Amino acid sequence: EIIQSGVPTGGGKTFASLAFALEQAAAQGMKRVIYVIPYMSIIDQTAAVFADLLGAENVLADYSCADYKSLERENLTPAQYRQLLASENWDAPVVVTTAVQFFESLYANRSSRCRKLHNIANSVIIFDEAQTLPTSYLLPCVSAIAQLVRHYHATAVLCTATQPALEPYFRQFAPELPLQEIVPDTATLYITLRRTTLCDAGELTLEALTSQLCALSQVLCVVNRRKTAQEVYAALPAEGSYCLTTLLCAADRRRQLDDIRQRLKEGLPCRVVSTSLIEAGVDVDFPVAYREQCGLDSLLQTAGRCNREGRRGAEESIVYRFRLDECSTPQMLRQNVSALDYTARHQDTLDTPRAIQLYFKELSELRGPDAVDKHGILDAFLRGEVWNFSFWNLS
Repeated sequence: EIIQSGVPTGGGKTFASLAFALEQAAAQGMKRVIYVIPYMSIIDQTAAVFADLLGAENVLADYSCADYKSLERENLTPAQYRQLLASENWDAPVVVTTAVQFFESLYANRSSRCRKLHNIANSVIIFDEAQTLPTSYLLPCVSAIAQLVRHYHATAVLCTATQPALEPYFRQFAPELPLQEIVPDTATLYITLRRTTLCDAGELTLEALTSQLCALSQVLCVVNRRKTAQEVYAALPAEGSYCLTTLLCAADRRRQLDDIRQRLKEGLPCRVVSTSLIEAGVDVDFPVAYREQCGLDSLLQTAGRCNREGRRGAEESIVYRFRLDECSTPQMLRQNVSALDYTARHQDTLDTPRAIQLYFKELSELRGPDAVDKHGILDAFLRGEVWNFSFWNLS
């Protein structure tokens, strides 16, 4: 089966998708659950939640920066050594991994990667934040998912608050397996779980933006560039201000996020400037948020960090989208911004399934048909040119 689950951000997708996967595995006699996460920045958080629920011995977190992979074997504890062995072929009931690890296990040209293949079969595979599958590799990703479902007794669950328009691609590779929505009446659900109000703040100077942030005791601001994040952070008061970018190592990010959650809980000043790394799955709850111009999926992900726990009214939990007058839109985001502007002109409310569907349809038309397999991976397979190919040149 190929299943999609469209639930607004903060609606409990992580727990609900795991519960579904466990029930599906038990009912269908499947061997394991594989939870695929887009970014390493949230894998520890998710794996820790699953370990608390299911027991640490049943959960394997496999990613390049895992502790057990960074130490010499003689320095590993017995538990870490068992994790290292299990990571070689995913020999664990629940595996939490990254999209890079997962798809390279299917497409890589090294035997060490392919040792996981037999354990991917007969599994429930959850793709968290499915909208983050990279556009230039989208067709090979969809093809691999379809093949696993059709021929290897796998169930695929596409889990996201902003469901991308993937049905035409799945229809191409698995026409007999239509996408099934497991959440009834998603339109009503988005209304019921609406916790924020989206506002267009228009164009702001850097000084105007920092002035507005300084006037708020607790606020999140997500920008597109690390340089912008550092400039905004430098203008904020020293107490309770944080700058989150990929320049921080994983341990420092975890430490800062723990401090941020504690300050938010205690009502202390907490102003956070971040790049998009905070958007996908990071569990924080701000009363107000700002998001530099981006796509609708990113805007709604930022909104998911505002009033996440629903303790305030939606009318007082404002998410401002803005443009910085000194910053041009990054090349990689221009089509996303154009698609959002198009959607905003045609929809009064942006946080609805209808608006999301319109956004992804427009984005697909802007990108064109060649964008979803930019590197010609599937054509290379058809020509038999697979021995000299590295699928995903990402770390």
